[in-house]
Amino acid sequence: MKRIALFVLAGTMALGAAGCSTKTYVRKETAPTIDKVNELDELTAKNTKGIRDADTRALQGIQQVNTKAATAEEKATAAAQAADQANQTATRASGRVTSLTNTVVNLDNYRSMVEASVHFGFNKSVLTAKAREALDQLGSEMQGAQHYIVVVDGNTDSVGPADYNYQLSQHRADAVIQYLATKYELPAYKIYVIGLGKDKPAAANATAQGRAENRRVDVHLMTNREGEATSAKAQAPAGR
Repeated sequence: MKRIALFVLAGTMALGAAGCSTKTYVRKETAPTIDKVNELDELTAKNTKGIRDADTRALQGIQQVNTKAATAEEKATAAAQAADQANQTATRASGRVTSLTNTVVNLDNYRSMVEASVHFGFNKSVLTAKAREALDQLGSEMQGAQHYIVVVDGNTDSVGPADYNYQLSQHRADAVIQYLATKYELPAYKIYVIGLGKDKPAAANATAQGRAENRRVDVHLMTNREGEATSAKAQAPAGR
């Protein structure tokens, strides 16, 4: 019995030793594989994170591109609208210029409907109360007129240099035009204006009275319709 027990114990010990050897061997054999798997897991995790980051950046980039594209489209639309408006304005302006050109070319076909002469103080281009009264008479006639133009001639006396007088006569004409345009909505394309300086005197410049008569703006409301010509005249007293 003792021998049998010893044999059993010896066998058990042998099996235990063999089992330990097997486990150690297995661990040694599988350790590189496990390490490789761990490395692959880490690499996969890094790649997954990189892919997520790339997706996020790509999405942000797409959103930015879409935003910029939308902004560019809005600007392009606004620019197209502005260009269209500019084209319409240019077309209207071109039409008015053509109309004015035809008017000037055919100026001989126009007849005076109403005339007004307004006078200014020495070296002045400011409208007096009496000058505004004369322009109001012309303005009331202008509102009911058709196919008309307004011819505005600025004038001065002979005192001073010619270049200065041309500028002064233009300023006086501009004052008349501004008054009519503001109060009676006179369209710019219906105005034919010129500053004549001292070149068209109404009286001799040898006297103070004559020079006062020459410091003036003559305004002619003219029409190309025969039935509307009346030759009425509104005149303010000469400035002193």
